[in-house]
Amino acid sequence: SATPGFYAPAAASGANAAATAAADGWIDFASLSVLPAAKAYLAGGVDSAAAARSLRAHLETLDGALAARTYLCGGASACAADAFVAGALAEVFARALGPAERKALPHAARWHATVTAQAGAAQKPHAGADWPEMASADAKAADAKATGAAAPAAAAAASDADAEKEARKAAKKAAKLAEKEAKKAKAAAKKAKGGFNAPGSRAAKKEKAMAGGAKKAAEVNPDEVQPVTPEGAKKVLSKSIAKAYEPAAVEHAWYAWWEAQGYFRADASSPKPKFVIVIPPPNVTGSLHLGHALTNSVQDTIVRWRRMCGYEALWVPGTDHAGIATQTVVEKKLKKQEGVSRHDLGREEFLKRVWQWKEEYGGRICKQLRRIGSSLDWEREAFTMDDNLSAAVKEGFVRMHENSLIFRDNRLVNWSTQLKSAISDIEVDYIDLEAVTEVAVPGYKDKVQFGGIWSFAYPFADGSGEIVVATTRPETMLGDTAVAVHPDDERYKALHGKSLRHPFVDREIPVICDAELVDMAFGTGAVKITPAHDPNDFETGKRHKLEFISILTDDGRINANGGSRFAGQPRFEARKTVLAALEEAGLYRGVKDNKMRLGLCSRSKDVIEPMIKPQWWVDCKQMAADACEAVRDGRLEIIPQMHERTWFGWLENIRDWCISRQLWWGHRIPAYFVRLPGDDAETGQPGSSSERMERWVVARTEEEALAEARRRFPESAGELTLSQDEDVLDTWFSSGLFPFSVFGWPNESADLDAFYPTSLLETGHDILFFWVARMVMMGMNLTGKVPFKQVYLHAMVRDAHGRKMSKSLGNVIDPLECIEGIALKDLQAKLEQGNLDPREVKKAQAGQAQDYPNGIPECGTDALRFALTAYTSQGRDINLDVQRVVGYRQWGNKLWNAIRFAMMNLPEDFKAPTAAEARDVKAAPLAVRWVLAKLNEAAAAINAAMEAYDFNTATSSIHAFFQYQLCDVYIEASKALLSEASKDEAAKRAARVGLWLCLDSGLRLLHPFMPFLSEELWQRLPKEGSEVAGIESIMIAPYPTAIAEWADPDALATMAAVNAAAGAVRSLRASYNLPSKTRPEVFIHAKTAAAADTARAGAPVTASLSLSASVTVVTDEADVPKGCGVAIVNPEVTAHVLLAGAIDAKKEVASLEKKVAALESQLEALDKKMSGADYVARVPAKVQDAEKAKREKLSGERDAMHKAIAEFKAML
Repeated sequence: SATPGFYAPAAASGANAAATAAADGWIDFASLSVLPAAKAYLAGGVDSAAAARSLRAHLETLDGALAARTYLCGGASACAADAFVAGALAEVFARALGPAERKALPHAARWHATVTAQAGAAQKPHAGADWPEMASADAKAADAKATGAAAPAAAAAASDADAEKEARKAAKKAAKLAEKEAKKAKAAAKKAKGGFNAPGSRAAKKEKAMAGGAKKAAEVNPDEVQPVTPEGAKKVLSKSIAKAYEPAAVEHAWYAWWEAQGYFRADASSPKPKFVIVIPPPNVTGSLHLGHALTNSVQDTIVRWRRMCGYEALWVPGTDHAGIATQTVVEKKLKKQEGVSRHDLGREEFLKRVWQWKEEYGGRICKQLRRIGSSLDWEREAFTMDDNLSAAVKEGFVRMHENSLIFRDNRLVNWSTQLKSAISDIEVDYIDLEAVTEVAVPGYKDKVQFGGIWSFAYPFADGSGEIVVATTRPETMLGDTAVAVHPDDERYKALHGKSLRHPFVDREIPVICDAELVDMAFGTGAVKITPAHDPNDFETGKRHKLEFISILTDDGRINANGGSRFAGQPRFEARKTVLAALEEAGLYRGVKDNKMRLGLCSRSKDVIEPMIKPQWWVDCKQMAADACEAVRDGRLEIIPQMHERTWFGWLENIRDWCISRQLWWGHRIPAYFVRLPGDDAETGQPGSSSERMERWVVARTEEEALAEARRRFPESAGELTLSQDEDVLDTWFSSGLFPFSVFGWPNESADLDAFYPTSLLETGHDILFFWVARMVMMGMNLTGKVPFKQVYLHAMVRDAHGRKMSKSLGNVIDPLECIEGIALKDLQAKLEQGNLDPREVKKAQAGQAQDYPNGIPECGTDALRFALTAYTSQGRDINLDVQRVVGYRQWGNKLWNAIRFAMMNLPEDFKAPTAAEARDVKAAPLAVRWVLAKLNEAAAAINAAMEAYDFNTATSSIHAFFQYQLCDVYIEASKALLSEASKDEAAKRAARVGLWLCLDSGLRLLHPFMPFLSEELWQRLPKEGSEVAGIESIMIAPYPTAIAEWADPDALATMAAVNAAAGAVRSLRASYNLPSKTRPEVFIHAKTAAAADTARAGAPVTASLSLSASVTVVTDEADVPKGCGVAIVNPEVTAHVLLAGAIDAKKEVASLEKKVAALESQLEALDKKMSGADYVARVPAKVQDAEKAKREKLSGERDAMHKAIAEFKAML
């Protein structure tokens, strides 16, 4: 009954607070927990399993609460809380909850049936399969047994049809129930005075919201309810198109169907021209970020366009094993969950665990790539550690070693003491320091000082004095083996060749002369040399044949070479103790600020340590020269061309590439160390500074290696032993082979023959040399072919203010947050869950509040893709403003409404035009001929832009066609032709055909950019009899090109005049505030015969576009009636809008007289100024000219207003 008890039954007995709190809790549960989870699950997509698990948890909570009561709040009848929660679950019970699930949730199922039955809305249980990730194995088995594994397709279809019929029926009844309960809530709110239902109280607000929600639910058209589509089946569309564009609903089901139909698959035997791209393989540890979203949006746009253009388009997916990243993730997981390290497990067991992790979590990024519509050939998915790719890596290493391109040497590397491995240049991040700064370093309790230059003295060995040197790394003085001075420095000429005494280690070090290293003007002009721990000193050491003394262990502690006083100390603790020891010895000379770049390991955030290590290296010089020549002779094109300078600059100054990594996860290096009888166990061993490098044998198998070792060392052939290198290869080595290893190289294959070399490599310009150059070098060396014909380098994504995206700034945008939407509080909560310092969290949250005060609204995949592609001009940076993505989401709604308009104006028996009818448009009305000519221009512009990778022009062209030509002009112009009042059936047919052609071709033009929306809308178009009849999907339909018969310069010229005239009339209407329902008469005064002919030809369209009752063309201004407002279109045409009866003339006269008075005041002041005695002499000529032009303008406005006043007075 309509009493306050409906909100919460206990309220009637006086337990208001408790009852209200209980009802509030359940209503919050419905709105904040159940509804979002239900919506996410029913929308489907790659995350539907996670949504199902969340929803299952909510259902179990509900089931538990109902175990001891009939209704949620404990009363004898249903209350608002029951209505809210039952309403939130209505579609779930109707569409998705199968028998096994209902059985597993008996109390919730009983309660829902009771509540809906009371309203006469009992629902038949869904007969389909249970939810993924929710049903137990037994339940699944039971369902399978009940339905039959081999049930005929027709029976399954009938079952789905029945279920959908029941769902629509239930939706109607649920809406009626909601409307009835809303009325009750409203009545209860009115009846309650001053209690918990009082106006402004929380309960009253909830009842008001309930009433509004119920009203909205009651307005739902069952024909617009989206039916359930079985996984992988073609999407079942609602009977009627929904009133508004909902991205989640539109994107549901299409991708699974495309994939199931094999539309992404490429056939190596196809006679079509081939277009091939390999994906830049994302890390297997990764999740989708904006860089991936940009890369894959651009690539998918290209691939879909080429596919529709008739190419056998292949886009190869794959992931990179990401050696360091993956090993780090698994090691952390083991430490956290089991308290063990990889060394505790041993190599074999640890690698098993990594593979287990990869199988369980490694597919996340691929699911997310599906989410954004990437049309990848998943049957060809590659992983860089797959057997065939691993074989390619081994073969590549062996061949390059045989050709003396890979060699072993003892050199400096970037060493991470946390990872205990060398890392590549790309894995080093840099921070710039202006002065002495304390920096947090992993493994150290206290922060460490960097950004200083410390000075100290070396005493001469003979006690005759000292020489002062300076260093940014005081601890490295333990490994110094010389001090260098400039040979021309007069201060030190007497010291050349003298010896210095090391204060802490028993050795003397020489003073050497080196003009290449030493800058006399910097510091003291004397430089300490540590060849084993500094790149510049390393080269100096080689030039002067100095001793290379490594003072650090792999984990960053001082070793025995650093002296017993410091041995065992962590390097930055040793920094303190070395400085203290220098001060104690009277040798410390102070510290000064020193600008520097500090290198950090991108994975561990540890400070990079240059260390000398025996490693495997690639000699890149000749390969780099070949790669340069390929660009110069045109075999390889780099787009945009401006990046060629970077290409040549890097390759022409290339250095040898260290490819060893001290990891377990990765491609183990196919090199074997030969041990002979009598070898010293301490010296000459692999990895040591005394390593016998001649002992390495490189081979494809251990058997081959053994045979080669016996050939090399015949005297010990029967006793020698082999041990494979413990290290693995740099991840970039396997990535460098990716364009051909994915096709089966080094073996011959149909794929390799058909698809290699590839057509295009598309990626970010930041990895031009780290990956692109290495692919070209290795591809040319190992296959004799440039691996791709073109390289397109897209810009880097920054925020709307041009800043690099950073967690600490709070400006990192997760693509899925843009697709699904996220509230500000949830954005900020994610920051709190991360690893940022609390102060940085506050700073980042402030940035988020400024940029996203209302959070990020749901934009959908298509809007994000279109925005990212539209931003991709051929520059270096993209400043992404989320509001632009929102704008494209709103534009999607405009497209949606265009289709709704078409559906309303294409009768049920409408037949799509045949190819002949589509081209026979010369007799069609002007608007039809014009819009098809504009469509022709758009098709030509988009195809040309796509060929040139000019995505900005391509997206602008398609946007302009839909927004400004189809929606703003043609649809408005065609309304008159399509109205019931129109008796010209031929014109009606032509207008409908024009509309159909624009939507069919326009959506096909749009598809590569917005695949989901275009497919959804295109599927609703009738196609029987047309050129696209029988084509199942828009993605395999032909891409539109310019059609000769649609070129119509006359229609374009006439419509240009029409649009100008209509625009002038609309502006005049706006100036007089005429409402849209007011349709005045318009008179076009044409001063020439040609202008008159054009105006007459376009008069009907001008009337439609300007909301006019009629348009009359006159050649004599005397034929224009009195009482018109005037707008000049161009020197030959004037538009007159009859205002008599349409406006309040008396009011307009008063308004204009005020404006005239203001103009007269301005003219009087200007005249006074210009008539001054010294005006001409004093005022610059430019200013005089500007003020003269201003007076003419003001005078013209005054005269026009006087004329208008006279016309308005004539109306009185």
